[in-house]
Amino acid sequence: MSFSFSSPHSLLRVDFFRERVGAEIAQHRAPPCCRSPAWCFGGSNPSLSRGQAGVCLAFLQEEVRRAGLPLPRPEGALPAPPPRDLLHIQEETERLAQELRGVRGNHQALRAQLHQLQLHAAVLGHGHGHGPLLAATPMDGPSDLTPLLQPPGTPHRDLRVNFVAGAVEPGKAAALERLLWRACRGFLIASFRETERQLEDPVTGEPAMWMTFLISYWGEQIGRKVHKITDCFHCHVFPFPEEEAARRVALEQLQQQSLELREVLRETELFLSQVLARVQRLLPTWQVQVRKVKAVYLALNQCSVSATHKCLIAEGWCATRDLPRLQEALRNSSMEEGVSPVVHCIPSRDMPPTLIRTSRFTAGFQGIVDAYGVGRYQEVNPAPYTIITFPFLFAVMFGDVGHGLLMFLFALAMVLAENRPAVKAAQNEIWRTFFGGRYLLLLMGLFSVYTGFVYNECFSRAMTIFPSGWSVAAMANQSGWSDEFLAQNPLLMLVPNTTGVFLGPYPFGIDPIWSLAVNHLSFLNSFKMKMSVILGVTHMTFGVFLGVFNHVHFGQCHRLLLETLPELVFLLGLFGYLVFLVVFKWLCVSSAAAARAPSILIHFINMFLFSSSPANPPLFSGQEVVQTVLVVLALAVVPILLLGTPLFLYWRHRRHSPRPSSPLQEDKAELLDAADRDEEKAEGPREPEELVLSEVLMHQAIHTIEFCLGCISNTASYLRLWALSLAHAQLSEVLWAMVMRVGLRLDLGLGVAAVALVPVFAGFAVLTVAILLVMEGLSAFLHALRLHWVEFQNKFYSGSGYKLSPFTFALEDE
Repeated sequence: MSFSFSSPHSLLRVDFFRERVGAEIAQHRAPPCCRSPAWCFGGSNPSLSRGQAGVCLAFLQEEVRRAGLPLPRPEGALPAPPPRDLLHIQEETERLAQELRGVRGNHQALRAQLHQLQLHAAVLGHGHGHGPLLAATPMDGPSDLTPLLQPPGTPHRDLRVNFVAGAVEPGKAAALERLLWRACRGFLIASFRETERQLEDPVTGEPAMWMTFLISYWGEQIGRKVHKITDCFHCHVFPFPEEEAARRVALEQLQQQSLELREVLRETELFLSQVLARVQRLLPTWQVQVRKVKAVYLALNQCSVSATHKCLIAEGWCATRDLPRLQEALRNSSMEEGVSPVVHCIPSRDMPPTLIRTSRFTAGFQGIVDAYGVGRYQEVNPAPYTIITFPFLFAVMFGDVGHGLLMFLFALAMVLAENRPAVKAAQNEIWRTFFGGRYLLLLMGLFSVYTGFVYNECFSRAMTIFPSGWSVAAMANQSGWSDEFLAQNPLLMLVPNTTGVFLGPYPFGIDPIWSLAVNHLSFLNSFKMKMSVILGVTHMTFGVFLGVFNHVHFGQCHRLLLETLPELVFLLGLFGYLVFLVVFKWLCVSSAAAARAPSILIHFINMFLFSSSPANPPLFSGQEVVQTVLVVLALAVVPILLLGTPLFLYWRHRRHSPRPSSPLQEDKAELLDAADRDEEKAEGPREPEELVLSEVLMHQAIHTIEFCLGCISNTASYLRLWALSLAHAQLSEVLWAMVMRVGLRLDLGLGVAAVALVPVFAGFAVLTVAILLVMEGLSAFLHALRLHWVEFQNKFYSGSGYKLSPFTFALEDE
């Protein structure tokens, strides 16, 4: 299979009998994607229409999550169950859900009952050891005792003290006491006390403190008020015997009931854990199977019903490579029924969908291309070339050995841990974004290490891997630098023309001695700017060459002469010549003639002005003639690019009239809907549309203007490689100078300086990751993305297709 083109497809028509068709297709992963209008047929499973299984599964999943139990992943690929097995799953889920509801309800009721017993015991303990708050007057004889509070005009022998005891939440205790005092005008005595230990809430299970209260009052009217107020505050009111002995007996009975209830509650929790264990074991399998059945019936609902209502008709796209698998799956699914489905490859005028088969490594790069647009059917796919060009252009802007190594190690850790379930199940959106592009980050870091060695930068510091090609000693010996000369001249120049000063080029990358030079920035600016232009022109030329494969594959060979060739002449005649001048000057101008070397920029300007400058000598003989010829050729191919294709199409249309040719259909690339297709089958093939010359001329004019002006703007756009590389290097230099250099210059003694370097290095590490790796890395990523989308893919890639959406159980299995 060629990765550069999408896989070929065939449009299929499958006729199969309607009975048990869902069960048959559900056993296999059939690749076609149905695209006919949706039809709801009456043979669908009634359990799916009611949705009871889905409600029960959701309830079971919520109960398992509430219990804090993890749901394991099903082992292996589970087949979609036939309808009879689906009914069994529904019955089992309903039975298990009903059982779980009953056990959960009993458990909640027992916990609530135990909570009431604990509160009642706490209330009795509140009054334990204390006599009545108000002593009642005996009814059988006179007494000199007078109640503490007595309504005026009421004989004390007719009064009887009553009690209300209960518990209330601590936050409501103060308001309850205040309202009781105001409503009853002080004709009561209330005592509030906090429980000695926390009690478990029966609903939430959280431990909480409670306030017990004991209220003594007399009179029915006061009693009604007290009961109404306690009801409004949702207090738990319990019986409170007046006699201390009776309270002791009641407390002992409550304690005995609590022990018995705890034993019952323990047995209930054990049974509940067993039920939840069964749910935990069966629920993942049921969920996957139910989702697969729903997917099967969703696909079947898109099929058409035949005129006899005895079979279903499905039309869908299938990759040619998968046709044998599809036929085998349909044949195996109908072996028990004895009737095989009929598969036909039918012609279609619709543009087929695009299927790009990817792996873990290529998925991230294909995602970058698909974000721009899905390629047309069998169009050249830029993803294989993006695997190399995207990390490389990123590394040109991010070149640093240290920063690239950190990014590489981070991506390598994700790659090594990619099969761990915890890593796959992470739900953090930022983490999933990084994890999805782990192989992209791996290559970006690796290429950044490479360009870092080219720039000779590691955290903005130069590395001396090989001996320098410059000799300071030879310059000092032959120039006679004295002490007075060195004192008067703080800056010294190394002249390469002096014998023994320049020993030869550095074996790889930039010579480390340039990091000590004051003109270091000027040297790197000149180098990186020219490098950006060379990479940009090369990248755009490669994109134009890739368009050749599209023209040849789609049978549009006239575009090779009328579009591709003029585009190459225009691009290489102007900006290819600029690259030639840069390389020629590097190779042919020696250090002895460097002072008299001509300016390439002035030559390039004079090229368009058809003039020359006496102060700027030519690089080679006949340069002016070559430049004039190239400009004339570039201008001459513009009319060919503008009018060549429209006139050729018009000539071919007139030549083959009244039968228009099929290449025009490819150029228009219009899709017919399903109704038009049915009409075409009934009435016969249609006549292609008439050629509208004005539309073709307008389209070609837009393409010509876009390409010609784009060559200029796109070449300038590649200068972002130089700008971003310079910005990254300067930020690294500033961060080192303002953080690490300050810490290294601390004169505090060896031990103190070592301790002081710890926070300095920590700050340097945090700023490096936050600014240089995250922010600068994101900036370089976006700029590399723009260079691929606008400057590279725009030369050959239309991105006007749509993806193949096959029927698959991959998502359900996950």
